[in-house]
Amino acid sequence: MKKIEKSKKTNLFKKIFIKICRIAGFEIIDQSDFSSPTLGKELNDTLSIQGKKSITIPVGQIDIKNKVTSLKIILRTCTSELIMDQNKRRIFSEEKNQYTFRTLRSLIKSINKASSKFKNIRFDLLVTDTNSPKDDIDKIKEILNLTKIKNKLISINLKEFENIIKPDYSKAKFSNMANFYNSLIVAKKEDADIIYFVEDDYLHTEETITEMIFAYEKLSTIFSKELVLLPTDYPYLYSKDDTTKIYLGEKYHWRLVSESLVTFMTSRKIIEENYSDLEKMGIEWTDPWEKPLHEIYNSYPCLSPIPSLAVHCANINSIFGVSPFINLKKLWNDNEN
Repeated sequence: MKKIEKSKKTNLFKKIFIKICRIAGFEIIDQSDFSSPTLGKELNDTLSIQGKKSITIPVGQIDIKNKVTSLKIILRTCTSELIMDQNKRRIFSEEKNQYTFRTLRSLIKSINKASSKFKNIRFDLLVTDTNSPKDDIDKIKEILNLTKIKNKLISINLKEFENIIKPDYSKAKFSNMANFYNSLIVAKKEDADIIYFVEDDYLHTEETITEMIFAYEKLSTIFSKELVLLPTDYPYLYSKDDTTKIYLGEKYHWRLVSESLVTFMTSRKIIEENYSDLEKMGIEWTDPWEKPLHEIYNSYPCLSPIPSLAVHCANINSIFGVSPFINLKKLWNDNEN
């Protein structure tokens, strides 16, 4: 009987202690059963609280100072071009619209998962299209109906950019530049905290948006500045012997890089502060086209995930394409319908 009374007293003390820790904002770990009593979670679960704290076992807790309250996703589509200025086929050798449709499906799945987890974040999806046939536009609209997230599709009038973009570019380059320029204009007018610019040949895992939001809050707090996140672990980044650093995100490692393609997440502040440089990409094509972005990375950290959160569906032999250590075939098949 005495043992039972002692056990009751111990459990009562433990409950009181847990309540006190919760009130004080402390998290405690019970290593005997690998759980956190204050959070009511297993340690293998997501322990971080969006907008408040990042918790990584065994590193500890970081109080978030750069809270995300809104995310604008801008997907640039064009189903009429296979690979810009190239004769190579993409991996799986499908028509271009298949990459666009699957990109959109995968992106919506990822947004839906993030929105169900982050109730205090406003999500907004915009599809900006150039030169896609009516049937493909109708299919894009049909896919957009798969989400309750606020969304919109607009077809860009390329004539509006004829006096802005320098002449003599191919139809594909002109279309791409106009679409990116239009995205910048939209982003500059937005009141969203962060903007995610996406090309229409990137298959996303369901964890992509969730991990990127967690990582953006945590890493921008660590750096004490705004930053740029990529969804993709590009193979070409391993072809150079560059010095780098590795950081812990929520469930992924993040690698400091100095180059990217034109699918990236960043803050509206960075867009505003570097707008005149970024709009050069919408006026004149220079090699590499992404050079203005790379110059921004001299002032703001740019990081890519390890392993990849999204895969660029280029040709299998392209160093700008298929990311290592990811089951691309499964990702492709999962987003067929």
